[in-house]
Amino acid sequence: MNSLDQIVSQARADFLAAPDAAALENAKAVYLGKSGQITELMKSLGKLAPEERKAQGAVINAAKTQIENALTERRDALANAQLQARLNAEAIDVTLPGRGRGVGGIHPVMRTWQRIEEIFRSIGFDVADGPEIENDWTNFTALNSPENHPARSMQDTFYVDGHDSQGNQLLLRTHTSPMQVRYARANQPPIKVIAPGRTYRVDSDATHSPMFHQVEGLWIAENISFADLKGVYLNFVRAFFETDDLQVRFRPSYFPFTEPSAEIDIAFGSGPLKGRWLEVSGSGQVHPSVIRNMGLDPEKYIGFAFGSGLERLTMLRYGVNDLRLFYEGDLRFLKQFN
Repeated sequence: MNSLDQIVSQARADFLAAPDAAALENAKAVYLGKSGQITELMKSLGKLAPEERKAQGAVINAAKTQIENALTERRDALANAQLQARLNAEAIDVTLPGRGRGVGGIHPVMRTWQRIEEIFRSIGFDVADGPEIENDWTNFTALNSPENHPARSMQDTFYVDGHDSQGNQLLLRTHTSPMQVRYARANQPPIKVIAPGRTYRVDSDATHSPMFHQVEGLWIAENISFADLKGVYLNFVRAFFETDDLQVRFRPSYFPFTEPSAEIDIAFGSGPLKGRWLEVSGSGQVHPSVIRNMGLDPEKYIGFAFGSGLERLTMLRYGVNDLRLFYEGDLRFLKQFN
């Protein structure tokens, strides 16, 4: 068994010479594999007498242990070398200036949304939020637009498969006006609330988008008149555009959920839009049927509602002349607002 010392020495030399893990495993097979030198010596023990077998077995096991220890050391050395090479390749120069992260910005329409909320909160209005997938009753019927009403054709929308628990058809809301009914049915008068949000209609051209934003305003109490509407809206547009040099006027119009109804126009006293009347909102005194659908008594409560397009207000505030710019994602355009 003196050859065992030679086998151990040769195994160590072969392991040290292995350049990588694959070569090391091949070298291991020479000594510890199924037909390896140590394995063959272990098999030969069966031919020896019991006493001799015990003694020689101990010597062979000692040599096997030395070889296994040498194998483990070489494996660790190769793994450490590989890790060090990777660390060197991926080294970071901590003296380089930091790259930093790109800073995002607020979309101009969202700026308008936030500004409107701030203005109306300052004069005592709550802000309400509601579902964009509405039911037919809240979006149309409760707002005095029953099935087959001609006003529905002006608000063609996207319908959703399925119905709610009351059997009402589901759809993407065409305005934020359904929040009038939802909020009023959950709160007692006096009610002062705005409801900004996304709305949807089947429109797509230079002046319309299938998705757009509105803000609905509602004030319900026992003695609320058109004078209150004019005062609130005049205060709002003066604060929004940061000028007192503008006028507000009401033009008779028609909306199924208000009676009487009016379009609200504004005119600036200076600037590029000086003297031009621009429509910015629809409004009116809440229709008695709508108040009744709110769960309130129209003989006791009265109020006004208005609805304004956020994109329209944003275009006027920043001088944008094409609605599509808001949704094309052109950073050259959007960076101007941040």
